[in-house]
Amino acid sequence: MNITVEKSKPLKGTIEIPADKSITHRAFMFSALTKGKVKVSNFSKGADCISTLNIIKQLGCNIDFCNDKELIIDSSVALKAPSEILDCGNSGTTTRLMAGILAGQSFNSILKGDMSLSKRPMKRVIAPLELMGAKIKHNDYKLPLEIIGSPLKGINYNSPLASAQVKSCLLLAGLYADGETIFSEPYKSRNHTELMFEYMGADIKTDGNTITIKKSQLYPVDIITVCGDISSAAFFMAAALIVPDSDIMIKNVGINETRSGIIDVFKSMGGNIEIINERLVSNEKVADIRVKYSKLKAVVIEGSIIPRLIDEIPVIAVAASQAEGTTIIKNAQDLRNKEADRITAVQTELSKLGADIQETPDGFIINGKSELQGNCEIECYHDHRIAMSAYIAGLICKKPIKINEFQWVNISFPEFLGLVSKLIS
Repeated sequence: MNITVEKSKPLKGTIEIPADKSITHRAFMFSALTKGKVKVSNFSKGADCISTLNIIKQLGCNIDFCNDKELIIDSSVALKAPSEILDCGNSGTTTRLMAGILAGQSFNSILKGDMSLSKRPMKRVIAPLELMGAKIKHNDYKLPLEIIGSPLKGINYNSPLASAQVKSCLLLAGLYADGETIFSEPYKSRNHTELMFEYMGADIKTDGNTITIKKSQLYPVDIITVCGDISSAAFFMAAALIVPDSDIMIKNVGINETRSGIIDVFKSMGGNIEIINERLVSNEKVADIRVKYSKLKAVVIEGSIIPRLIDEIPVIAVAASQAEGTTIIKNAQDLRNKEADRITAVQTELSKLGADIQETPDGFIINGKSELQGNCEIECYHDHRIAMSAYIAGLICKKPIKINEFQWVNISFPEFLGLVSKLIS
């Protein structure tokens, strides 16, 4: 699906952002481990999360849809060997977290993915799982993965990178491992797994950037209500900041401190952002966010804040193109290991539009206040976040742009275009 984006009038109004993808993945998987029934409310309908839901069904869980916003996962029967290969689609989260769950089972399984996912690195989870006793056959540390269920033992693992997927994989394996599993990371990555484990009764302790888990059982809770996805909200925040005279309210957004780096950065750039009605929902911080058009200034983004906004960097780059001064983004080399090499992709496509952006090994140098021209075709590299970031840039281009293969947005955010239309109409 190819689409055309034209310069926008001001964005006005209120939207409720779709459910958080990261939390939905975990709600589905963790409910599958409880040996009971759990209601999941306001779950993500993106293709990645549906991949996770399909896999837990293949592992023996019964899924009962109450309506289009709620379902019940019944895991009363223990997980069983799948009769077919487990297809993770385009979802790295599904692959890496399921590897942790499946490594300690009493049966064998195979994980596969689409062409894009099959190119992504899996050594970061395979290597520590093998230290725990896992047996995994792989294609040069890439998919497909044949996981031979094996007894696991706890390890003390110092991760070289801050990664919620690696951390979650090992903590899930730790539920089945003898002894303690201790995971340390250089910076604190998103902690949805730790919060949901606490909510569901796991034997887990957190001390700074170190998490310890003992072999334990997750218990069913009455309901897990998934908040709105701040990574999805980021596109609308950026749009409101750079489209003149915009003023929007985004309801029910998760503002977990390990994910809210985007708010901190936009505020430091001079963004007019107000956090309203803070509350706790299923052990996660949630709030409403009001964003108004602002004259932005350049900042340096580096170090410990990077894991708190890694997925939002492509759209931050769009906003930075409109900021006064030179924005520098460092320590984001893991962007090269996403659905696409997001550093090269962002530099290539924003340059087409007229942005003054230079690629570095671990980020960007962006000279701001560029007048984006448009009148070109943009590629999205099979990457939903590149596609949506390009769309936001298109809202301020002098001439229309064409984005090819925009259907990749459905991976995480099938509601995207509808919500944009609501704010522009």
